[in-house]
Amino acid sequence: MGTPAARGRASLTIGALSESAGVNIETIRYYERIHLLPAPPRTTGNQRIYDPTHRQRLVFIRRARELGFTIDDIRALLTLVDRHAVTCGEVQTVAERQLGAVRAKISDLKRLERVLKGMIASCDGGTVPECPIVETLFGVYDV
Repeated sequence: MGTPAARGRASLTIGALSESAGVNIETIRYYERIHLLPAPPRTTGNQRIYDPTHRQRLVFIRRARELGFTIDDIRALLTLVDRHAVTCGEVQTVAERQLGAVRAKISDLKRLERVLKGMIASCDGGTVPECPIVETLFGVYDV
């Protein structure tokens, strides 16, 4: 565990953890509440004191969220890591599932792009009150 001086250098307040990991303080508290991030020890003044393992885990969670992994997927991955039972095959399965979800979103976005382009093309941008875009949104025209 190290000497008290060594522990003091390695400890982080929630603000310092937030800044160093690039995660909002409220997000850190949320991850603690839902048990993705273990609750840190507290000082006698009830201040949270985080260590480098908290930062490492928080960066893992942030990066996984940036890649679109769900909280449940992150929880599953961290459970494997925590149990020291993680295999590359299990992680690959979760990552492949996420890749499928990303590809589905890309497909949906491309469809939305086509619809919006069609709506915009149907409008001449003039000064008349009738607008094909508004009429499409009200369901007058099918998309």
